[in-house]
Amino acid sequence: QVQLVESGGGLVQAGGSLRLSCAASGRFFSAYAMAWFRRAPGKEREFVSAISRSSSTNYADSVKGRFTISRDNAKDTLYLQMNSLKPEDTAVYYCAAGGSPSIRGSSYGTWGQGTQVTVSS
Repeated sequence: QVQLVESGGGLVQAGGSLRLSCAASGRFFSAYAMAWFRRAPGKEREFVSAISRSSSTNYADSVKGRFTISRDNAKDTLYLQMNSLKPEDTAVYYCAAGGSPSIRGSSYGTWGQGTQVTVSS
């Protein structure tokens, strides 16, 4: 089973950029579909983006055109490039591994601990 550790969060002004990373340890990273979710204060967890084993991608409407998900199977790492950040992007961001690139969190069996992203106005 894979273990996941996120990094790259921080404080950024609106309009700025951040790149999140999710380092996987264990075996067979390339065999997993991967995803990013986020949870804002007082809100439910929500889907952000997913990438299949073949690198097909899917995005929530709220981030489409601003965020880019990618994976480097040689480095066992998942990325989320976030551009044109908005205050409403403020949340704890989690990476997840599962069998298929679903928008449902229940489809993922392994989660990281999360990394905080704060966007100031």
